[in-house]
Amino acid sequence: MKIAVTGKGGVGKTTFAATLARLYAEEGRPVLAADVDPDANLGLALGFSEEELEKIVPITKMRKLIEERTGANEDNTFYRINPKVSDIPDTYGKVCNGVKLLVLGTVDTAGSGCVCPEHVMLKRIINNLVLHREDVVILDMEAGLEHLGRGTTSGMDQFVVVIEPGARSIQTYANVKRLATELGVKQVRVVANKVRDEKDEEFIRARIPAEDLLGFVHYSTEVIDADRSGASPYDFSKSAVEEIRKIKEIIDRTAEQP
Repeated sequence: MKIAVTGKGGVGKTTFAATLARLYAEEGRPVLAADVDPDANLGLALGFSEEELEKIVPITKMRKLIEERTGANEDNTFYRINPKVSDIPDTYGKVCNGVKLLVLGTVDTAGSGCVCPEHVMLKRIINNLVLHREDVVILDMEAGLEHLGRGTTSGMDQFVVVIEPGARSIQTYANVKRLATELGVKQVRVVANKVRDEKDEEFIRARIPAEDLLGFVHYSTEVIDADRSGASPYDFSKSAVEEIRKIKEIIDRTAEQP
């Protein structure tokens, strides 16, 4: 199972991605959760402590590793486009609550000159995670699919856009679906989060095709409490976990279909 989770900032996609990862781990399956969001906080949502996460350096910030693998440095503008990355998840991944976390980070283009080697490493790692790992892989992405290329999208089982009841969230879903279509992705599904009442549900159903809507996760003060405590929502909110469990069952069923 390979799942990419995306959505605009603040909609709760990291909460969804982390809870989904822990549900798969609960089944005893090997799970790798990769944080590709510039505002990286997947680790906290999985249950890592702040002290543990402070010691983790995102792969895209590991200058020496990137130079070693790509051959690029200040004196050499040529670099390998297929660097070895297969060992990176096991070497740099950290485990908590049965989930292996790999913090990939993102590439900051502002004032950094040539960022090609970093992009190459990022895409190669994602390619390896999607096409060559036996784990359940969950990618916590930023709002877009720029890190993914045609060589990796074909291996994805699900693209899930987390939205909230609001016009801007709906627009994000439309943009992601457009990008996905350009990359040859046939299925982009939606999870509506922070849903308060029937009016919110009606708002979502009126704008998202029924075949794309995986389900609703209702507004929960317990999830907010978990975030305030820097803890995993999986350990705080039984209602949110059960709603995401039902969504997971739908994801599993659709992935099994030919």
